[in-house]
Amino acid sequence: MQLSDNRSRHGRPRGMTLIEIMIAVAILGLLSAIGLPMYENYRYRTMVAEAQSDLMFLGLQIDQYKLEHDGELPADLGDIGQAGYVDPWGNPYGYLNLTGPHNPGMVRKDKNLVPINSDFDLYSKGKDGASQPPLTAKASRDDIVRANDGRYIGIASDY
Repeated sequence: MQLSDNRSRHGRPRGMTLIEIMIAVAILGLLSAIGLPMYENYRYRTMVAEAQSDLMFLGLQIDQYKLEHDGELPADLGDIGQAGYVDPWGNPYGYLNLTGPHNPGMVRKDKNLVPINSDFDLYSKGKDGASQPPLTAKASRDDIVRANDGRYIGIASDY
């Protein structure tokens, strides 16, 4: 008499042993421990790329406004119809017109405390939602910034 694969010698249904269950749970845990950080890293890179694209788009709209208004830059993002525009983390984009009256303490600065733009500052506050004018400040390292008058758009810590 041949036994089926799912029955023991005595005719009772065969179940999984505790060891088999523990091995299966360990394998799932290992896959999760590897997969979740990789997925989070992928999501972060995607959000950074989206913020960079948004900054390029906003920069072009500001340049268009400047062309249409005899070289004048908008006072704020509302002037170009983007007052409620938010970054991938849900924070409003930062903008500061450097050609008109402004608070000099708010100008974005590099590691030598030199302004990174001469026309306007445009940035995302990044994942932490906090920012300070010097890019070397801890709160600003994850910011996505426009620098060198638009020739650089990327993560502040890489600038």
